[in-house]
Amino acid sequence: MIINFITHYIPDIIVTNAYFTANHGISDEDIISKSGIKQRRRIQPGENTNSMAIEAIKKSYSRLPFPINEIDLIIGATYTPYDTVGTLAHAVQKEFNIQNAKCFTIDAACSSFINAIEIADCYFASNKASKALIVISENNSAYNNETDKKSTFLWGDGAAAVIVSNLRYSDDDMEVLDVNTTGLGHIGKSVDAVCLKPNDGGLKMPFGRDVFQNACTYMTQETEQILDKNNLPVNQLDYFIPHQANSRISDYVSKKLNIESSRVLNNIEQLGNTGSASAPIVLSQNWKRFKTNDKIVISVFGGGYSSGAVLLRRL
Repeated sequence: MIINFITHYIPDIIVTNAYFTANHGISDEDIISKSGIKQRRRIQPGENTNSMAIEAIKKSYSRLPFPINEIDLIIGATYTPYDTVGTLAHAVQKEFNIQNAKCFTIDAACSSFINAIEIADCYFASNKASKALIVISENNSAYNNETDKKSTFLWGDGAAAVIVSNLRYSDDDMEVLDVNTTGLGHIGKSVDAVCLKPNDGGLKMPFGRDVFQNACTYMTQETEQILDKNNLPVNQLDYFIPHQANSRISDYVSKKLNIESSRVLNNIEQLGNTGSASAPIVLSQNWKRFKTNDKIVISVFGGGYSSGAVLLRRL
């Protein structure tokens, strides 16, 4: 499977740590020491989960590898939907009039992007699709519970879009060498650790320590397993993209894996935790830096729990 196209959208409104100091008494020093975040982005009035994904595609429409109506599979990925009936994927299908495409939206919390890659791979293997559009978008600010001082300062908004197929279309294409996801609802605090329940106050993280510990464990494990499976020593890995949940998690995992900081790509300092959109946004932001035969691992962990990793190679 080949990644033929990637793009992202980041809202214009910048919210610095000073906002949380003024409104909640959480100091800049505390936020940085706990998360590494200095600022995050929020949508403007009129924007939402769907519109961010649509804007991501529109701003790079001229770079699409083939006519968008050739897409035969659309997968949305989000845990912060604008509409739970007319889903993210369907909104994109309508906006671009993509006829004759299978269309649905998935949610495995912050690991949803890797799940979507794996699902597309399965559709290709069964010859039920050949060109897929994956749209990943999180509007965390719409659900942010500002009374939860453990997590209110974490969340940012953003979106990304990825086109995958089994054919190469340009010199910038990237091969998906392997992908894996794991359901972890049976461990730790699982479904109670991070919550977003209708009519129950929005995003909460009552068991942040449990999230931290398991994210460190399973992001490391997913990375080690996918490298071992593909006989790739960690010192031959060119770049590592961890889920942008917390800079302390990224630091711990990269050190545990013996990956130098120069090979670890992050954006959490400027964008905060953009959920399942975080890893593809980082990939999109750094797309031009990758050279032929560079190998990249993305490793993620989602509330619920779930984890996953994908191994990529620039062609």
